[in-house]
This record gives sequence, structure tokens and C-alpha cells, in this order.
Amino acid sequence: MYRIITVCTGNICRSPMAAYLIRRAAREAGLDGVVVSSAGISDEERGNPVDPRARTVLVREGIDPSDHSARQFEAAELADADLVLALDVDHDRALRRMADEAQTGKIRLLREFDPAVAHREHDDLGIYDPWYGDPGDFEAAYEMIRAAVPGVIEFAAQQSGSRSGAA
Repeated sequence: MYRIITVCTGNICRSPMAAYLIRRAAREAGLDGVVVSSAGISDEERGNPVDPRARTVLVREGIDPSDHSARQFEAAELADADLVLALDVDHDRALRRMADEAQTGKIRLLREFDPAVAHREHDDLGIYDPWYGDPGDFEAAYEMIRAAVPGVIEFAAQQSGSRSGAA
């Protein structure tokens, strides 16, 4: 089992979009042992569904997000996670504050896996919060997430394969 957690602010926009896209890509790649969940740094949206604007994007892509319920990330999850994907720089910082030294290597910005932008400075790899914008901002966030998904899948395949080979 290889566990990935995507993390944004409230867990109603970016992190659920990323989780649904990564989950679908893992399934399509035959990575049955990859489990993907999402969470938020904040508990403000706890229990809420995906934002309607994110839902529109996901449904258009053939993904039904009706089972989503926002939740807050707990520091204890770092122990079981194999990869924790922060959607923006502030999430990365918050996660690193929760982590012990051994766990910080599990935390990455999602866009580090997009080869078109991975060379940029760390602080330029965030995906801004579309919640404050209009549907076009959700489209932009979706495109940034989508561009990173193949790299995440490739990384997960390598990591989960090397772990099972070592067992």
C-alpha cells in the first residue's frame, strides 16, 4: 500500500480535485496499491462538500465528487503517509511545522511533479486558491493540477515498486 494525501486550505477546492485526479490516474495505470485521500490545513470547511465550481470541473471530466466531505489534516497522518502533496507554499510550510525531521522528506509541493515548471524556485510552485476567484480560476487550478498528475503517478509507481521489491 502506498498512501498519498493532498493538502490545501479548506479541503473543498484544490486538494479534492488533486486527489480525484491522482486516484483516477493510479487506477488507469494499474496501481491498485495506491490509496489517495485529501485534507485541509484548516477545519473551517469540515464536513462540507466540494465547492460547486470545483464540482463543475470534476463532473465535466467524468468524476463524481459527491462522496467528498472536507476534513482537517492531522499531524499523526504523517506517520502512515508515503507522500504528502501540498497544493501551495503556505500548506507546505504548515505541514513541515507538523512533521518531525524524518517525515519532512514525505512532503512535496504538487507542482514539483510537473516537468514544465519543476525547475522554478520553490516559492513559485504553488497553486493559488481559486475559492476567491471565478470559474476561470478553477479551470486554471485544474490545469496546474492535471499537469502534475503524470509525474506523481510515475513517482508513486517507482516508490511503491521499490518498496515491494525490498520486502
